[in-house]
Amino acid sequence: QVQLVESGGGLVQPGGSLRLSCAASGFTFSMYTMNWYRQAPGKERELVARITTDGSSTNYADSVKGRFTISRDNAKNTVHLQMNSLKPEDTAVYFCNAVHSILTARRFWGQGTQVTVSS
Repeated sequence: QVQLVESGGGLVQPGGSLRLSCAASGFTFSMYTMNWYRQAPGKERELVARITTDGSSTNYADSVKGRFTISRDNAKNTVHLQMNSLKPEDTAVYFCNAVHSILTARRFWGQGTQVTVSS
């Protein structure tokens, strides 16, 4: 059974930090590009960060460049999103997403974790 389980969300003050984690199971993790998306109320889901199968390449949305860092541990089947200098506009539900590196129709989603940035 495929599972992506996010954790690490919560309430943080502006300027603070959070580290999201996504634990994967039920598929060959190292064959999948891993992504973090987010969706704020009333807005479309947007791609925040992406990391390739071996972790050698990453991409970020312009809005989070220099503040967020995506990483993965293929030995532990986990992907992380370190979020620093958080802003109120980062408030959203954050979703972990896996896409097969070749068979891109194979993709999975986690259930999401809420991040709220507020004073």
